Amino acid sequence: MASSSSSGLTFKLHPLVIVNISDHYTRVKSQSFPPPTTPHSAPNGADPSSLPSSTPPRVFGCVIGVQRGRTVEIFNSFELLYDAKTHSLDRAFLEKKQELYKKVFPHFYILGWYSTGSDAQESDMIIHKALMDVNESPVYVLLNPSINPTQKDLPVTIYESELHVIDGIPQLIFVQSSYTIETVEAERISVDHVAHLKPSDGGSAATQLAAHLTGIHSAIKMLNSRIRVLHHYLLAMQKGEIPCENSLLRQVSSLLRRLPAIESEKFQDDFLMEYNDTLLVTYLAMFTNCSSTMNELVDKFNTAYDRHSRRGGRTAFI
Repeated sequence: MASSSSSGLTFKLHPLVIVNISDHYTRVKSQSFPPPTTPHSAPNGADPSSLPSSTPPRVFGCVIGVQRGRTVEIFNSFELLYDAKTHSLDRAFLEKKQELYKKVFPHFYILGWYSTGSDAQESDMIIHKALMDVNESPVYVLLNPSINPTQKDLPVTIYESELHVIDGIPQLIFVQSSYTIETVEAERISVDHVAHLKPSDGGSAATQLAAHLTGIHSAIKMLNSRIRVLHHYLLAMQKGEIPCENSLLRQVSSLLRRLPAIESEKFQDDFLMEYNDTLLVTYLAMFTNCSSTMNELVDKFNTAYDRHSRRGGRTAFI
């Protein structure tokens, strides 16, 4: 594998591609392997460190985008089915995904493919050559899922293929290409939103939300139990089952006198105003969602019935 490419192409990679590959790898890994074995769950009391470690899975997919002159811009990606025994892709699945995506992204081309791993492997060239009937010069985007705290750059590498003569035999080899991260406004907002969802203590956002809701539920449950105890105590005092305690009755009376405060006219007006504002925001969100869905339907309808496919050059999503 050569150190750098000599094609002169400029590559621009969008964050959505990195997020898609990372999400694809995370889902496959979580579905393929169970949680880490604990000493209590090890079979027959065996030492968990002595159990065989599983190799991290590799995922595969296509990257799509546009090429304007010498600039290649990778916008999106989709997953592919891979047969590890034959080192081949499911062509029927690829063609089906291609048909679906070209209805939604009419100006995007299949630029190449992606995978995960620390470095390009020999078997990767088989997949690379298989995609040359779709794109005569595909690119290879490789994401390294291993965590390296000392690494400052993104664990993403883009490879091109070049024909080199090695020992008198012409061979295709992978050559590394430089790239830059390109974002649009919507992507910047999404990435910033995802970054703020990451908790500072290392836990997941879902775990923090569950802990917050559990705390609220426990507080309401405790309040309800104490009110029930107080209610049963007053009933027993009313029936004469227990002696009356004037100090306790004064405290209960003081507490009950606070309740009519929430029945004031000002409270009702403020409550109804906030309630109506919340309903209005909910209705606006629903209308916006419906409008967006209708716009997508109209765009897909126009794409399917009003446009004609273009031929020549790279295979286009039309």
